[in-house]
Amino acid sequence: MNLSIIIPLLNEQESLPELQQWIVKVMTTHNYSYEVIFIDDGSTDESWQIIEKLSKENTNVKGIRFLTNFGKSQALHAGFAKAKGDVIITMDADLQDSPEEIPDLFNMITNQNYDLVSGWKKKRYDSVIGKNLPSKLFNWAARKTSGVKLNDFNCGLKAYKNIVVKNIEVSGEMHRYIPVLAKNAGFGKIGEKVVIHQARKYGESKFGMSRFINGFLDLITIWFLSKYGKRPMHLFGALGVIMFIIGFLSTFFIIGIKLMKLFVFHEPTILVAANPLFYIALTAMIIGSQLFLAGFLGEIILRTKNNEERYKISGELNL
Repeated sequence: MNLSIIIPLLNEQESLPELQQWIVKVMTTHNYSYEVIFIDDGSTDESWQIIEKLSKENTNVKGIRFLTNFGKSQALHAGFAKAKGDVIITMDADLQDSPEEIPDLFNMITNQNYDLVSGWKKKRYDSVIGKNLPSKLFNWAARKTSGVKLNDFNCGLKAYKNIVVKNIEVSGEMHRYIPVLAKNAGFGKIGEKVVIHQARKYGESKFGMSRFINGFLDLITIWFLSKYGKRPMHLFGALGVIMFIIGFLSTFFIIGIKLMKLFVFHEPTILVAANPLFYIALTAMIIGSQLFLAGFLGEIILRTKNNEERYKISGELNL
């Protein structure tokens, strides 16, 4: 199979028939063997009924239905697990991503040997203040932090080799950082292609300003995971040891000064516990011990974690 097209969606009943027709037209024109996997992320409208109808009309259309809304990352994870195509395409269901881009993305993966190609919506139809400016700031921070030189991490239109999606773990809200996850997994040839961004035709965006706040928090998480995710003791243990040594040396210094005043200079001196520096040293030792324990517990959790599914599926079609 040439292509698996994975489309997560939430309440997109108006756009699904038109999107499906558009995809089929492109697939037929280029004679691709394909499958379209719609992942209904807990829609409350008629989206699933429409997917059922489309799957009966065309067996290349497949569906996964979540019991409730688990998020885009979980939807992509479910789609990646089922995908059989040599090249995997992800796109949104709101008609803002054009299926006409698929042949070029497919060629970049198959002929130019990219592991992953990310779309870049260079010209956007979103509001400048509400989305464009925060998006530019977010993308700049993501580039600097991750080292992946992409201009648009948020673009849902991406292409992957099959081996890439089978070897990355997408969880939480990490769908924005799939290129970073791929890089951390050893897939270094990551490209970018300018794609058309179309104005939303039906409904309204499901993402508010909170996605940028969550995005920055996720960026911190993925930075930590990329550097210390497999060895948390290297960070917490090192910080713990440093803090403990600072506290221990400070305590040793306080006691040493007291003994010198008493037995060398025969001067009266305050109690060790009356010295403010003693409490700073004690706090440093306690924090150091806690950080060390955090690293130790992190190592134990990492070695005993159970990779349970983070979503529940209520139905499947043609899978």
